[in-house]
Amino acid sequence: MADRPVPVKDLRLMDVKLGQLPAWFASGDYTPLGIYRGYRRGYDRFYKKYIDVKKGGIGGLAMVLTGYVIISYIWSYDHIKHDRWRKYH
Repeated sequence: MADRPVPVKDLRLMDVKLGQLPAWFASGDYTPLGIYRGYRRGYDRFYKKYIDVKKGGIGGLAMVLTGYVIISYIWSYDHIKHDRWRKYH
């Protein structure tokens, strides 16, 4: 059984076919309040995804420790390099 068709105004831009594009643009709310709501919806999505991250785990700690090891190696590389070429006779 096929799914019920979704109205064009409820589709996301990536789901709209080229022939449906004018109808999709015409179904938008272009009043000042509608533009504000669209801006606010985008801002809230961005904030929730990148700023207000609630879950943390081992991945963040592993990245910090890996960065620390790499930076420590870079800072002491000259000393390690000189020890490698030194000859002990």
